[in-house]
Formats: sequence, C-alpha cells, structure tokens
Amino acid sequence: MPVTDDQIKEKYLERAIRELNTLTRELQSCPHCPRGNLMPVLGSGHPQADIMLVKHSPLPSEIEEGVAFYGRAGSALMKSLKRLQIDPLAVYGTLCAKCPLSDPSLADFACVSRVVAEIAIVQPRIIVAMGPDALVALGEMEIPLARPLAPVLGEVQQLTPTIEALYVPNIDESLDEQDAKRAFWEAFRALGDWYASQPPY
Repeated sequence: MPVTDDQIKEKYLERAIRELNTLTRELQSCPHCPRGNLMPVLGSGHPQADIMLVKHSPLPSEIEEGVAFYGRAGSALMKSLKRLQIDPLAVYGTLCAKCPLSDPSLADFACVSRVVAEIAIVQPRIIVAMGPDALVALGEMEIPLARPLAPVLGEVQQLTPTIEALYVPNIDESLDEQDAKRAFWEAFRALGDWYASQPPY
C-alpha cells in the first residue's frame, strides 16, 4: 500500500519531536554553563515551524517558567501575529543564551551554538533575529552555507539557500515606550508580507 503525504509529514513531525526532546535532555545535563541548579530556558512552539523567532537571552519570567517568550513579550507577539494573520502554529521561539545567568555574555559559546541544532531540527523557512545581540550571535554560529546578515531592520534577507532572515528590534526593549513599540512593529510587519506571499501546502 503506498505511503500518503500525510503519513510522510507525520513521520517527519515525530522525528522532529524526538530530536527536540533529545536536545532538551542534552541542555539540561550540559556541563559547560555556570547556572548552578537553575534549569535552562527552552524553546517553544511547533517542532516544524516555518518561522523561528530568536532572542538573545531570557527575562526573569522566562527563567521562572523555563520557556522562551513566556510573559509580556509572548503576549505582545501573539497579538502581533494575530494582527498579521500569521498562524501561531507556524512559529517556534528560542534563545541564544538558554542559561539563566545574570550576565548572558557568560554563556558558553558551545551552548549558544546549540541554536544551530534547533535550526537543523525545525528547518524554518525564515528566522527572525530579535535585537543586535541575537543578530551578532547568529552571525558567529556555524550555520551551514550561511551568509552574513546586514543589520537592516525590516528587510527580508537570504541567510542560507533554504532559509531567509528578518532583523527586528529586541521585543523585550520594545514594550514600554511608544517610539520603541512603533520601531518594532514597522520592522516586524515585514513578516506578515513574507507569510502572505508563501505558497499554500
């Protein structure tokens, strides 16, 4: 009996879930980080999302829950995604520095580079780099076939032959001040145009 497209998709999804679970166990037992007994802050969202949101480091609310984009930033993003008519199930969010440290620059680069493994598992079609620290960190990682990203806000660029990228301000720094909110929205809404232009599957 021939295998259907749905069955193939199901197998790929099962594999992505399995690989993310393995990555989670590796992160939780990582010996590099000076985080003590605190757990790492893990990525969240669909394991095969078209859109990957990448921030540099967690806020206290994310550290407390152990989940990226938990709290105000997550709520603001959900509103923005709804406004742009982007299905939240098409999104996966993660952090460069998953370690809950007072100074994110102390995070071991081997741990920061685990984002490369997340990209390989999720296989997004676009990565949204949130803020200059995330943009720099992505540029320093050894993402296969990646080209340097220009620090141009709101412009979709080619990161690899199969992945595009969008640079936007850091959402965490864009929540309390009107001009900062406006700057974030002006850059982030390019994601809506990108999403609307994608062919249906």
